[in-house]
This record gives sequence, C-alpha cells and structure tokens, in this order.
Amino acid sequence: MEQKEVRGLLEEVAAGSLDVEQAMLRLKGAPFEDLGFAKPDYHRALRQGIAEVIYGAGKTPAQIVQIASHMRSRGQETILITRMSGEAAALVRRELPLQYDEQSRVGVIGEQPEPDGVGRIVVATGGTSDIPVAEEAARTAETFGNEVVRLYDVGVAGIHRLFACREEIMSARVIIAIAGMEGALASVIGGMADCPVIAVPTSVGYGASFGGLSALLSMLNSCASGVSVVNIDNGFGAGYLASMINHLREK
Repeated sequence: MEQKEVRGLLEEVAAGSLDVEQAMLRLKGAPFEDLGFAKPDYHRALRQGIAEVIYGAGKTPAQIVQIASHMRSRGQETILITRMSGEAAALVRRELPLQYDEQSRVGVIGEQPEPDGVGRIVVATGGTSDIPVAEEAARTAETFGNEVVRLYDVGVAGIHRLFACREEIMSARVIIAIAGMEGALASVIGGMADCPVIAVPTSVGYGASFGGLSALLSMLNSCASGVSVVNIDNGFGAGYLASMINHLREK
C-alpha cells in the first residue's frame, strides 16, 4: 500500500465514509509474504515512498514471475526489474505484461507513471560505452515518475560537446554523471552545476582502470563540491537517489 492510498484511507475515516474496522481490515495486509525463496516487502512504498524493486540477476524466470505476480496482487501497479537477462525476459513476458530494454537489462511490468518530480534529471555519459549503465539510471528514474534528459558521449576528451549542453546542465534539478576511464566527467559537471551531482563510475576502460576502480577513486576525490558517488556500474542506485532528490519539496 502506497502513502497516497493510506492518506486516502485516513481521509475516508475522518469523513465518516469508512468505519474504523473496515479501515483496519484494509491495513491488515502483512508487511511481507514468505514465498519460501523470497519475502516480498509490501510496505516499502509506505515506508520509503518507492515500492520494492526486483533484482533479476541470479533469479530464475519462474521466481521473477512468482514474486512479480504476488506484488501485483497486492496492488503494485508498476514493477521495476533490474539486471534481467534477455532469456529471462522472454520467458517472463509469456506470463506478465513486461516491457524489456536489452541494452540496460531493465524490465518494467505495468504502465510507466506520468512524471511528478519537481524538475528534470539529466543523465550524462563520458562515452557511448557508458550508455548501458546510463540507461539503467534513466529508466529507473523514469519508472519512479521523473522527466529525464539524456546527454550521451559528452566526455572531457572533447569537452566542447559538454559545454554545448550548458542550458540542460544548468537547469537540471539533479545530474547523474556516468564515466569510466579516469572518471573526470563528474568533476567538470560538478563545477558547472548548482544542483546535486551523482557520479557513477563504470567498468569501461583499459587495464589500469582496474574494472572501474580508477574512476571510482577519481570521483571520490573530486575537487568539485556537491558531488556524491555510488558504486561501480550502479546505474540503478543513481537513478533511485536522483528520484528521491527530485521529489523533495519545501515543507
């Protein structure tokens, strides 16, 4: 049950159109369910504002179908599945209305919500090779109700490409900067923008990049203020955090 559903329920009780016992019955649904191999968390949307996401790697198609089916039966209209193989997607699609993007390995069951975030999230990459991670971030943010602007292949090797996007960068509410190699893109964007920058190091690069460790350390040591860093190749984590920031409103 999402926060807006609980609020609506309480408003019905306050208005007298729903009695306390009926409200209690609707709230009694267990916060999680034990499926033997998984315990779907049905109250996560109530606690955090965002419903549970399925991490697809390591799960069989049958497990994904069963988890998603139970989530749908409890009222979750949109279900995000990350790190999902194409083979798993083909099998899941036989049972559920799945939309699947092969490049990012992201699957979405149900309809995409209309954007309701405060502003726009910019997703920028150093190179084309970083796009799979960027698309994981972008599709995650879109699934959580955000407008996303994509700026791909604007790395520092041709920095004029980035400067040509000044308007998009300076008008963003949140920016996700994704780069491998030496990871310099995050620092440059951090020095241009007046909004939070979420840096994502990728495993793209030659030997001494150490599978993204070089970019990670560069981003952690950024001299630009307002830059935070998520784990290597963690597009989902960046998209999730960016959505949380973009939904913050002054109280």
